[in-house]
Amino acid sequence: MKILIAESSGFSPAALQALQGIAEVADRDLDRAGLLTAVVDADVLWVRLRNRIDREVLDACRRLKYIVSPTTGLNHIDLREAARRGIQVVSLKGEVEFLKDVRATAELTVGLILSLLRQIPAAVVDTRQGHWNRDDFQGRELYGKTVGIVGYGRLGTIVARYLQAFDMRVLVADPDVDLEDIEPGLTKVPLSRLLAESDIVSLHVNLCDDTIDFFGREQLAAMRPGAWLINTARGELLDEAALLDALQSKRLAGAALDVLRDEKSTGMGSHPLVEFAQSNPQLIITPHIGGCTQESMEKTERFLAGRLISLIGANATS
Repeated sequence: MKILIAESSGFSPAALQALQGIAEVADRDLDRAGLLTAVVDADVLWVRLRNRIDREVLDACRRLKYIVSPTTGLNHIDLREAARRGIQVVSLKGEVEFLKDVRATAELTVGLILSLLRQIPAAVVDTRQGHWNRDDFQGRELYGKTVGIVGYGRLGTIVARYLQAFDMRVLVADPDVDLEDIEPGLTKVPLSRLLAESDIVSLHVNLCDDTIDFFGREQLAAMRPGAWLINTARGELLDEAALLDALQSKRLAGAALDVLRDEKSTGMGSHPLVEFAQSNPQLIITPHIGGCTQESMEKTERFLAGRLISLIGANATS
């Protein structure tokens, strides 16, 4: 049994030791070209988000049985093709109990909101250049504002709870959640009302075939003029061209994104939103770092190593 860890930087030592107890492990840090070469003899491919695991990668595999990804979203993996080839995908999707204690993306969401409204990134850059222009960075407070949480699943629930601590009015829109499941102090409303009344709209919707492009021109146009948009879920949820138009026209005051469509480890400088952000501080973009903390990655990798070892053992005896 050969396990290829394709993005080994900061990989959990405890998880690595556990995996080495059952297999030959190659812990590498690979770009796409390196991955296509190294994956040839792997039985297990362990990835993060650097490379898309598409048909080309799967064609390079001669004996792959498992793909492991420490994520809940799996749009970086061709799931249909993996299933067709009998390759099992091991991830955090559906691991409800375990995920209750994984808060990194929720914390980043609050960080992005504060960064956007207080102009923190631009102020830091300006100060590094030797300036001290306090009045150029007059920000806005969260206190007393209305935030709309679109999608009241695990992360939406946590983010709503965090933002209540700022004494914000919190609206929730989620057709799959009953009123009695909403925590005290929150208000469940239709999406149309949430968009019309919210100063800040934060997306926490799971990506599936039905939610691709669900937040488009119609939804952006329904937002309150001068509002801010936050997306730490998946880039495919959002019509990026429509968002760019809303920012260029100044209909929206700003946006903060941790996710984009077609994410890859190189060449993102030509992405239209990235180009806009280079000279427009009202758009903040981070490179999908929501779950990228030492604590969450250590916890997740140890958990998935245990799951993988159990699956391999079960399949070996079946």
